[in-house]
Amino acid sequence: MRKIALLAASAVALSLAACSEETQDAASTTADSAAADTEANFEAAGTELEQAGDEVAATADNAAAEADQAAANVEADAQDETATDAQVD
Repeated sequence: MRKIALLAASAVALSLAACSEETQDAASTTADSAAADTEANFEAAGTELEQAGDEVAATADNAAAEADQAAANVEADAQDETATDAQVD
């Protein structure tokens, strides 16, 4: 069992030693590039989410204004007054 563990450890050590500096640099560059891409994607997603939130807020504001106007119109009809007067009440 000890011989197998020693053999496996030697194989790992030789594998690491066999990696050239160029290969290690390429791996580092790839990792840096992946990190930069991930950061850019998160920033783009954040911007998209912010814009979507703004659109939802604007839609909600419009819906609330339309509901207020509709309520004023109903009140105006019920009280035989203008919608402007009904909104003041």
